[in-house]
Amino acid sequence: MMDFQEFDAELEDWNALRASTGFTGLLIGNGASRAVWEDFAYESLFENARSVEDKPLGQSELSVFDALQTRSFEQVLGALKTTSRVNKALAVSSAAPRNRYYAIKEALINTVHAMHIPWRLVQPQSLAAINHELRQYPTVFTSNYDLLNYWAVQHDPQGLSDLFQGADPAFELGCADASATRILYLHGGLHLVRNLDGSARKLTSTEGTLLGSFAINNTLKTLDDVPLFVSEGPLADKLKTIRSSDYLSFCYQQLLDHQGALCLFGHNLGPQDAHLVQAIRQCGAGTLAISIYPRSPAFIQHQKRHYAKLFDGLELDLRFFDSRTHALGKPALAVPVER
Repeated sequence: MMDFQEFDAELEDWNALRASTGFTGLLIGNGASRAVWEDFAYESLFENARSVEDKPLGQSELSVFDALQTRSFEQVLGALKTTSRVNKALAVSSAAPRNRYYAIKEALINTVHAMHIPWRLVQPQSLAAINHELRQYPTVFTSNYDLLNYWAVQHDPQGLSDLFQGADPAFELGCADASATRILYLHGGLHLVRNLDGSARKLTSTEGTLLGSFAINNTLKTLDDVPLFVSEGPLADKLKTIRSSDYLSFCYQQLLDHQGALCLFGHNLGPQDAHLVQAIRQCGAGTLAISIYPRSPAFIQHQKRHYAKLFDGLELDLRFFDSRTHALGKPALAVPVER
């Protein structure tokens, strides 16, 4: 049993910590994205979509979310796609669900435009630095669905594998080089879509996705391309999306089965992340190194108590390090947000 009153305000240096411990995994959270682009600090993609300047969600679209009792874009878009196809098969007008589908997808894309770092501001040296750090671990888990990690991998993909293969990249378990670092998107990503059968596919830059300069092409025109990512919402909604996808369920199982020291960077592990906490509690990490941004001595102590309570009762060595000493938290990565 841990004594939650004994935590001091000291933080380790990541480089010294890594030199003394071999880490087999890295779990990246929103703090890593915020270190590059502060606008990733948004609290709710759904709320932003209601107020985005260009074509926000209207009352007709909001009524669909309310009817399904969810704030998940993936679940709503999937339901509308199914409704449209069933209506067509039954010779019933599918115009209404199709129109709502396109309106919701457009609001989503406009919201992403408004908060996502533009490709033109991304520095190649920053992508190279992130790419280099990802390579230091056999497995990288990320719960972020923005494009920073995707762009970093594309900067130099040799030796990195996201388990998607082929001209029309599909999720394939047997396609990865055993020596390559696996990049697993626990909550999906803006570059991933769900096929009709529930399988996952990776969009390429030629498909006019949210990649590169964010050209909007097939993402709006193609009914079948439902974005595969887990946004905010109740834990039950997140688990429903994860379990309904072969790719997402595989990634989550890999975290459950992880063995060896795990580095946690940029994660607060709040109530919305209970499924990640449960996976970490069940995995065989042994050592869990947790990044903390040193806002103040009191904040550091508060964070240490928070994590200690989450993992109380386990034979788990908790180590706390200064996030600024980690390659993903270097101040040099930050890009000023345009206003």
